[in-house]
Amino acid sequence: MQKVPEAGYKIIGLWISGLQRKLTLDNLSFPFKVISSLTKSRKIIRRFKPHVVIGVGGYASGPLLRVATQRHVPAVIQEQNSYAGLTNKLLAKKVRKICVAYPNMEKFFPAEKLVITGNPVRKDIVDLEGKRDEALSRFGFSTNKKTLLVIGGSLGARTLNDSMILNLQKLIDADVQVIWQCGRFYHGEMLHRLEDFDNKQDIRLFEFLKEMDLAYAAADVVISRAGALSVSELSIAGKPTIFVPSPNVAEDHQTKNARAMVENNAAVLVKDNIARAELIDEAIALLRDDSRQHILSEKIKALAKPNAANEIVNEIVKLIA
Repeated sequence: MQKVPEAGYKIIGLWISGLQRKLTLDNLSFPFKVISSLTKSRKIIRRFKPHVVIGVGGYASGPLLRVATQRHVPAVIQEQNSYAGLTNKLLAKKVRKICVAYPNMEKFFPAEKLVITGNPVRKDIVDLEGKRDEALSRFGFSTNKKTLLVIGGSLGARTLNDSMILNLQKLIDADVQVIWQCGRFYHGEMLHRLEDFDNKQDIRLFEFLKEMDLAYAAADVVISRAGALSVSELSIAGKPTIFVPSPNVAEDHQTKNARAMVENNAAVLVKDNIARAELIDEAIALLRDDSRQHILSEKIKALAKPNAANEIVNEIVKLIA
């Protein structure tokens, strides 16, 4: 609701939320939210008269796509994860095409509707070639030291931040340069806790990273959550990655995303519940192992889909035509 208007586009919200998988008070209002959202969706479709409707999963896209398909408006859904979400599974029979980022998705969707496109990512990440020196200079880093990038998302990730602050001395002692994006919720706390450390001249703490292309270009190894778009970006960047899947997401889909990479020898997985004890040791070991870095980089790059945005648009254009 913030980013879309900032980009210059109108946005309309629906009064809808996810259905909890257990008995809660929130679920009592769910039927009313569905009725309200379906009613508003009908008005939106009637006023806007779309030639095609696109859903990217999540409960917010459910009512609108439901109304669109009832009115025979061609619809496309894009499933970003390796494990299909409930909304997309419910809509699958009604839509014309399903764009996915992982193979073997026919266990969730009709096989004849599937197109493997990958997930769209920011343009500047597609080509990192030749940016390393500029990136290291931008962060004030040496070309002779290893660099670790830690990405906690725009809000941050408590486990990643705790893992960092509890083991930061190990990284300092190992002479590792660190780009650490801790998130809005944790920035003040982490800034305060950093004051306890000496020799922290190679630690760069950020609330948010705007120049992600330079952060990726500077990094030798990346620590990240395993959301669908993070996995797609890291595949295109071709960076040796340690995924720490968030356990607090529907269907535990981040673990499934990370496992899909690990099964292809394309990444390392450290579980959230052991990260505070083991994550930084794993990162330092990987930073010291150039051969393993090379293998992980080549394997994750092989899974990248750099033309995802164009391929999804092509499917949409075909439907309109």
